[in-house]
Amino acid sequence: MPLFIVLISIVLLLVLIIKKINPFFSLLIVSIATGLLLHMPLATIVSSIQNGVGSTLGSIALVIAFGAVLGKWMEATGSSHQIAKTLIKKFGIKNIQWATMITGLITGITMFYNAGFVVLVPLIFALGAETGLSLLYIGIPLIAALSVTHGLLPPHPSPVALSSLFKANIGKTLLYGLIIGIPTIIVAGPLFGRTLQHIKATPSEKIFSTKSFNDKELPSVFVSFLIALLPVILILCCVIFAFLFPSSFLKNYFSFFSEPTIAFLITLIVAFFILSEKKKVDPSTLMQWSVDGISGIAIIIMIIAAGGAFKQILIDGGVGEYIKNICSQLSISPLLFGWLVAAIIRISVGSATVAALTAAGIVAPLIGSSNVSPELMVLAVGSGSLMLSHVNDTGFWMFKEYFNLSVKQTFLSWSLMEVIVSVMGLMGVLILNMFIH
Repeated sequence: MPLFIVLISIVLLLVLIIKKINPFFSLLIVSIATGLLLHMPLATIVSSIQNGVGSTLGSIALVIAFGAVLGKWMEATGSSHQIAKTLIKKFGIKNIQWATMITGLITGITMFYNAGFVVLVPLIFALGAETGLSLLYIGIPLIAALSVTHGLLPPHPSPVALSSLFKANIGKTLLYGLIIGIPTIIVAGPLFGRTLQHIKATPSEKIFSTKSFNDKELPSVFVSFLIALLPVILILCCVIFAFLFPSSFLKNYFSFFSEPTIAFLITLIVAFFILSEKKKVDPSTLMQWSVDGISGIAIIIMIIAAGGAFKQILIDGGVGEYIKNICSQLSISPLLFGWLVAAIIRISVGSATVAALTAAGIVAPLIGSSNVSPELMVLAVGSGSLMLSHVNDTGFWMFKEYFNLSVKQTFLSWSLMEVIVSVMGLMGVLILNMFIH
């Protein structure tokens, strides 16, 4: 019976999203409906929703907000353009795919997917015009990198939220995500991109709305890379040092500075000083960019909060315990189960974030009852949430319209790329799990 109620909840969520109800409201409505179907007392439903929202936002709100601010500063100052130009210049035309792939990976770590797409895709069109190469040959490596960072790597909202829900260490999640994500990007990006040269893509007129920079306006190469990579460097270095020196008196300091909130705050302070003092950007302008960045992701934060509420309803309603018992009888890997649930919801609903958060509520109890790594569960669910993007996903239409493709061509390029990313992510999780345990 509990599984049937979960199925009804997912179908209701799908219907609401098809009816153009925002995922935030959809998840809240489904949370209440699920609680009622599970015969939870009304007061318990309310407290579960409040606890789910509070526990979820308490650990991730600042990380997401700081990440949005840093991404906005990079976009507005041209730092992402400078990174792209530098890598392309260093790699040359022959290795142009690797240049765009690394560009997507570096800028994608701190920039939200939609922002990264809009900012960097015009560079693909410019390269295509200059080299005469296929736009998909050049662009798929960059798009694949943005997709992987969106689904697998903190500080993006979905992996950060999953880390919170599964009580995973964000530093380890980032480290494992890079180990799995880089091979995934290579296969789904440069290698797969080489098979798409026969598909004719042309630039959309939408690119002309994107701001362009001349060389004098761009920050230096050092500053651009520093702003983009400092939070990642701080987190990874502290995680590695803590592993190498577990009994050191510096362990508390390593733990403190490996917290994404602290790493981002330090990065923002450094970036503020450099941009205001060295680049003469007016502090009031930086603050306005900060407001714009945070306001742009406010709805994402609320969707994550609603996902936390749904997760708590499933746990408090006993669904999690029921699913845990079913999985133990089926002897199915919790990691594979997490990926499968997220993949099914992603194909049904369209939104990767909604798929990940909905799946989290279903599979979270499996972590405490098994020897599964919570960090790998984050990556398994994140990989599943990227599975087979199609017509119910806004990313599908964004890719189609920007590259002026037919629906069939979009399925053969974008959708297939997402399938490769999802399956490769799962394979990486299962292989890494063999070495961790």
